[in-house]
Amino acid sequence: LERDLKLTVFGQDAAIDSLSTAIKLSRAGLKSPDKPVGSFLFAGPTGVGKTEAARQLAKAMGIELVRFDMSEYMERH
Repeated sequence: LERDLKLTVFGQDAAIDSLSTAIKLSRAGLKSPDKPVGSFLFAGPTGVGKTEAARQLAKAMGIELVRFDMSEYMERH
């Protein structure tokens, strides 16, 4: 998982390490069985690879990506 993600997402090695560690622990049975594998919040400036990391992670795990776009909260009302 780590290797595959690092080949497609550049400059996010620390984030990928954290993601893969959390997923490995979950898959190894070191979590409550009634909880999801993970729920991650990607935050940061535009263009650093948040969406691409999430897309590639979902693709590598063979699951659907559920994405919430919070950009409307940045506008002044």
